[in-house]
Amino acid sequence: MIAFTGAHFPKEVILFAVFFYVRYTVSYRDLEEIIAERGVVVDHATLNRWVAKYSPLIAINARRRKTPTERSWRMDETYIKVQGEWVYLYRAVDKLGKTLDFMLSKRRNKAPATKFFARALEVNGLPRKIVIDRSGANTAGINAINRMLKSFGCPIPIEMVRIQNLLNPA
Repeated sequence: MIAFTGAHFPKEVILFAVFFYVRYTVSYRDLEEIIAERGVVVDHATLNRWVAKYSPLIAINARRRKTPTERSWRMDETYIKVQGEWVYLYRAVDKLGKTLDFMLSKRRNKAPATKFFARALEVNGLPRKIVIDRSGANTAGINAINRMLKSFGCPIPIEMVRIQNLLNPA
């Protein structure tokens, strides 16, 4: 629960302002005008403090309410162009097609794959199996995660299934 004690404005106004700033690309001065159109006079510096204080709390609260993911994941990486630069897009989806996590990386090797798996596991929990393409980087990443899990006392490793062209059928 997010505490709004000591706030000089109702929590609905604060949450609306934070949501609007995070959701849409507006400046604090533009947000000040948007809020003023709704009859609330608030300074852009106050809006800045609200976003800095409440957006991390809202994110933590949203993560707590997140529904559990399926126990079977599909993961691959593809090469895409972002702002004129070629990067690898690592992505993981559950068996129902819900996107679990994604990450952009300049390299396709063990280090970014391990980092991606570690972050996806931290946010979404342990899957029973992960289906990947035939990438050596992904294989090395899952093997590294399984070694880490074993060192932490996890008795059952994550099962790895390798299938060619899993998410990008030709």
